[in-house]
Amino acid sequence: MNEYDSELVKSILIDAGYEFTPDELAADIVMLNTCSVRENAHRKVYGNIHEIRHRRQGKAVLIGILGCMATGLRKELLEDKKLALDFVVGPDSYKRLPHILRALEQEHQQGYDVTLSEFETYADIYPTRTDGVNAWVAVMRGCNNFCSFCIVPFTRGRERSRSVENIIAEVERLAGEGFKQVTLLGQNVNSYHHEGKNFARLLEAVARVDGIKRIRFTSPHPKDFPDDLIRVMAEDPKICKQIHLPLQAGNDRVLELMGRGYTGKEFIALVCKIRQSCPSITLSTDVIVGFPTETDAEFEDTVRVMREVEFDSAFMFKYSVRPNTKAARDLKDDVPEDKKTGRIVRLNVMQTDISLKKNQLLVGQVQAIMMEQAGKVKSGAAYGRNDANKIVTLSNGEFTPGQIVHARIVRATPHQLKGELHP
Repeated sequence: MNEYDSELVKSILIDAGYEFTPDELAADIVMLNTCSVRENAHRKVYGNIHEIRHRRQGKAVLIGILGCMATGLRKELLEDKKLALDFVVGPDSYKRLPHILRALEQEHQQGYDVTLSEFETYADIYPTRTDGVNAWVAVMRGCNNFCSFCIVPFTRGRERSRSVENIIAEVERLAGEGFKQVTLLGQNVNSYHHEGKNFARLLEAVARVDGIKRIRFTSPHPKDFPDDLIRVMAEDPKICKQIHLPLQAGNDRVLELMGRGYTGKEFIALVCKIRQSCPSITLSTDVIVGFPTETDAEFEDTVRVMREVEFDSAFMFKYSVRPNTKAARDLKDDVPEDKKTGRIVRLNVMQTDISLKKNQLLVGQVQAIMMEQAGKVKSGAAYGRNDANKIVTLSNGEFTPGQIVHARIVRATPHQLKGELHP
């Protein structure tokens, strides 16, 4: 979502007469588009700002913070004398950036706008993208779920969806520009709705766009994964058989404290239903370890669910307190850091074994690979992704981005596959 928002910002500023440069030292204005989901993201932003000032060696530059961190920490950011920021702008206020920047240049005063909107979807802005195979397309913004650990509803506001017609117009334009794949974005795409049309109907409409070969989406919520979405995924060959399905925890008490709206048993039942309809599905997930009051026995429930489901991959994080969330307000961050570390190390080891096992099952299969570019994985190798979004490297042949080739998988690691062109 932040990458898509950066593309929106580029479009808005280019239309206002600004030019972008790949050379940070040549820039008059530097903006950092930020995330607030994890504490580590905050630390990176602070570090980057100090590094920018050090590299500039006193040369004048305007530095601003965009995105979720701007909304969540506006006061702290503007008052921090060490950061000496010039402006902060939240994710619903990008259209005001030209005005804020011009006022800064003329009046030399800090500028900010972190207003959250009930209506802004940027449906009238066509993002400025770089050439590639995949294009991000935000179909909705905001979130109404209010998971107790998550700051997104406070930094991105409430849910609002773009119209199907507006989204299709963007996808058709992307196809005309040569993009072969689109990834539909939303904090909870299951919640998409506009004038009686839900996310399954939107997927069907996107799949009818000529020139688009693959469609992905992220992220759905396990609490309200509808049957018609499962059916559309299973039936339409353009829709990739891959779902990112955040578990977060396997223990029912912890899930309730998180405000997730499902139990471990219900999550497993959903996975079984999805796999019955679509046996080739690939699943990834998010997991938080060390949520407040989580005991060793409750952590074992997470281990058990992950072993039973056998995700193809998982993103695992230590719990970190997010200001203004229910967990921050009502619960003490009481799981020791060393215990969090031990738990995440254990899950990583287990998941690496599972990922290797799942990938090794693909050895010998012939798969359709959408090529992306050459030389990124290793010198002399081209790479692409299969339907499951797994990286596949090929050492022979000449390819163009977006081309779909067939390759036999000959070797597997936990994180990528090696293939050879299939005649």
